Amino acid sequence: MTHPPYLKKGDKIAITCPAKALKSPMTDAILLLESWGLKVVLGETVGAVHHQFSGTDEMRERDMQKFINDNTIKAIIAARGGYGCIRIVDDIDWMPLIRNPKWVIGFSDITVFHLQLQSMGLQSLHAQMPSTIAESSKEGLESLRKTLFGESIQYTFAADTGNRKGVCQGELIGGNLTLLVACINSVNDIDYSNKILFIEDVGEYAYAVDRMIRTLDRAGKLKNLKGLIVGGFTNIKQDDPPFGYSAYEIINSVVAKYNFPVGFNFPAGHLPDNRALILGREVKLEVGIESSNLKFL
Repeated sequence: MTHPPYLKKGDKIAITCPAKALKSPMTDAILLLESWGLKVVLGETVGAVHHQFSGTDEMRERDMQKFINDNTIKAIIAARGGYGCIRIVDDIDWMPLIRNPKWVIGFSDITVFHLQLQSMGLQSLHAQMPSTIAESSKEGLESLRKTLFGESIQYTFAADTGNRKGVCQGELIGGNLTLLVACINSVNDIDYSNKILFIEDVGEYAYAVDRMIRTLDRAGKLKNLKGLIVGGFTNIKQDDPPFGYSAYEIINSVVAKYNFPVGFNFPAGHLPDNRALILGREVKLEVGIESSNLKFL
C-alpha cells in the first residue's frame, strides 16, 4: 500500500464537506490546524446547504475533485460525516492520487472514500474531523497530529471480557460497519482476507448491528481475517421488547467460530477519544486479558 507523504509546517490542508451540512462554524478546528503550522484552505461546500447535504451532489463532487487535482494541497480532511459520500464516490476521478498521493482524513460516512482508496492501493486516515474537534480528547487530537507529521504511533487499550487473546500482523482495513456493509460487492469493495479489520458504529438498533455483522459474515468477509478490532458502538438502541444483546455480545457471538484474535474497547469511532488509524498500513495487534496493543509498522 502506498502511503502519502507526511506533512510539514507550511503545507496546505483542505477542508471539504462531502456529506451532511455543518451545524456550526469550524473556528476551533481551523485554529488547531493552524497551530500545527498548516495553511487551511476551505472548500465551497463549507457552510453550504442543500436539503440535509452540504451542497448539491455536483457541488460536493466538484469540491473534492478540485482538492484532489490541486498538487499544492497535501491533505484533505472531511469536515463531517453524516450521509452523502456514496452519492458522489463514483463521479470523482481518484486517479490523480496515484500520481500524487495525499492524505484523505475522516471517519463515519468517509468510510466510503477509505474503501475507494484502499481498492486503489492507497493508505488513508480514519481520524477526528473538524466538526468533532471541539469535543475531542487531547489524545485523539495528538494522534491525528502525530500521524500527519510522520511520528510513530502505537496504542494500548483496555481489555474487555469478550477479548480473545492472540497476536497477529497484517494490513489494517475497515471503518463504519454500516458503510462497510453498504459497499459489499460494489466497485470499491475490497478483499478482507488476511487483513485486520476495524469496525465501529453509532445510533443503530441492536438488531441492525446483528444483521450487519451477519451480512459481513455471510459474504465471506470474516472467515479469513487475521484479527478483529472493535471500537465504539455508541448510542446503540434496543427495541420494545428489547433485542436483548449488546453490540459487543452480538459481534462476539458471530465471530466465536473463528480463531483470530479479537480486541474490544479500542478508542476509535464516534467517541471523544477517537484515535487516528492509518488504513492500509501494516500493523501488529496483541490482544490480552488485561490490556491490548496496536502498533503501526
